Amino acid sequence: MDVSGPALIPADVRGRLRGVQLRARRAAGQQGVGLHASRSRGAGLEFAQYRAYEPGDELRQIDWKLYARSDRFFVREAERESPLTLWLLLDASASAGHADQSRPGHTRLETLRGVAACAAELALRQGDRFGLIVFGDDRVQLVPAGVGTRQRDRVWLALHGLRAAGGWPPEAAQRVAWERSGAHDLVLMLGDGFDDAGLMLGERLAKAGREVVQLQVLGADERDFPFQGGHRFRDPETGEELLGDAAALRADYLRRFGQAMREREARWQAAGIRHATQYLDEPLDAGLQRLFGTGGAWA
Repeated sequence: MDVSGPALIPADVRGRLRGVQLRARRAAGQQGVGLHASRSRGAGLEFAQYRAYEPGDELRQIDWKLYARSDRFFVREAERESPLTLWLLLDASASAGHADQSRPGHTRLETLRGVAACAAELALRQGDRFGLIVFGDDRVQLVPAGVGTRQRDRVWLALHGLRAAGGWPPEAAQRVAWERSGAHDLVLMLGDGFDDAGLMLGERLAKAGREVVQLQVLGADERDFPFQGGHRFRDPETGEELLGDAAALRADYLRRFGQAMREREARWQAAGIRHATQYLDEPLDAGLQRLFGTGGAWA
């Protein structure tokens, strides 16, 4: 099976990811909020100082403009954030099989696996540890945290094999999320955000000191309710159905949808969980840009 990058990350998205940096906002008591807990010198992201070129330094670190002025080689030394551990918690329950009318071949799961692949690529680029935990089909699938390209391939292989099915596993099975993760780890939860089991798990992880971030991925149909005429609506997880005239149902649906969104956002905020919403008609990296990109919520 091909687990190379292009299969999950389109070229245009890969290019835009260069402006995205995974960061954890770690507060020490009631004192200010930083990025990672400690910093060290290296070829990092924030410029710190120049130093003389030494054999073994990468040529891309040389400041050629300074060389032109001084006729001496200097490298740009930066402050590098200490490595973090990223955990991708992905909701692959039956509701992940949702697809919009305008794009029936593209499910929520396709976007979720693509976003997860992007986040893994960012962690790889930063030299961070990362792992994957999938909830769906009434069970848990785990890829333990690791580093490097082989770890990236393990995560992508697991993502390729996912299917949207079943519901969240029992609470006892969800314990793997906090047994495997540690205090201050960055936990990125990916899903529609409407499953109570997922919401409660995020709240528990945040209370236990994990840095929890929720990326809510929703369909444009869920946002706009563009249906016309008689329509049968079916809950993919419970099997419950509702038959009615779409135009007559639209106003009440949008009111209930807005209320549900506000309630979820209030709980995430109360738990200290950063969150953003991404829709299926948006670019694959839209949510990550909002959370971690330049000008995003954490910039």
